[in-house]
Amino acid sequence: MTHPAVLAVQPLAFPWQTIDPFLFCAHHNDAYPPGNARMGPDASLAGRNIGQDFANKDGWNMYHGSAVPGFPAHPHRGFETVTIVQKGLIDHSDSLGATARFGSGDVQWLTAGKGIVHCEMFPLVNKDAPNPAELFQIWLNLPARNKMVEPHFTMLWSETITRKTYLDPAGLSSEVHCITGTLGDLGGCAAPPNSWAADKDNDVTIATIQLQAGARWQLPAATGKGSRRMLYFYSGEGLQINGQPIAPRSAIALDASQALDLQCQGSDGALLLLQGKPIAEPIAQYGPFVMNTRAEIEQAFADYRRHQFGGWPWSAPDPVHPREKQRFALYPGAVMEEKN
Repeated sequence: MTHPAVLAVQPLAFPWQTIDPFLFCAHHNDAYPPGNARMGPDASLAGRNIGQDFANKDGWNMYHGSAVPGFPAHPHRGFETVTIVQKGLIDHSDSLGATARFGSGDVQWLTAGKGIVHCEMFPLVNKDAPNPAELFQIWLNLPARNKMVEPHFTMLWSETITRKTYLDPAGLSSEVHCITGTLGDLGGCAAPPNSWAADKDNDVTIATIQLQAGARWQLPAATGKGSRRMLYFYSGEGLQINGQPIAPRSAIALDASQALDLQCQGSDGALLLLQGKPIAEPIAQYGPFVMNTRAEIEQAFADYRRHQFGGWPWSAPDPVHPREKQRFALYPGAVMEEKN
């Protein structure tokens, strides 16, 4: 007897619905205007709830930023953030002394471990043109044994991310970017050393999929036994999975053990894939801290109040780099990488 390939379909919420080992997934898509001298929006901020602006007024948000959009200094403990930038730039700084500017397909992977403070600002570098920004931020849980590891900052540059274009019998294309894990014949980048994704047996796979209108592509079965899989159909007019129609902006739970036939309908489509074996441990979460017990959450707050996870080495909670600065990363220990 065959099992249904599509286990559940739900309209996308904010943040997106996730399954163990993932905790959170947010899709930010902002049509920012030209930038002003400070690389904030060259537009009035009147009518916005500055510091807590998520209303999407005029098609964009300031989030927690006051001059530049983004997320000024804030702490994390007990999990990892994976930030995939499709459009625009992010200026990152953290309590390890690391800082970076990245975008256009780059991915930042940050292991918070026992505690880190970081900021993520969205500099609007174009003065005479719009500054579209699109990114995903994914929270990946850490198992109890690794929740208090040393923090770790990793950049996965666009040039190193595995990508492949597939053509169907009609010559229509599907482009797949495998960021980490394994998806059929694609192998992604290595995860940080203490990540749940670092053990290949955990089958953690993160991938983006772009389908040309009308294109068909077979989503390969997962390689790991017991893996769980979510597919997010976040852009496009129509999708069929094994012939079953899927509404736009849907979160789809799939049987990871089956290869599935995807067909995009009506217009080009875009999807995000999250997959992995569950950690299957208790979760206690309060804001930016994710531990296993309430007592550990209380300890996280006490530790942060006492030493701010090492302190903040920057002159402002929302630093941005000069407008002309290209993509780069300065790692702890003053190791520099620069990109064109």
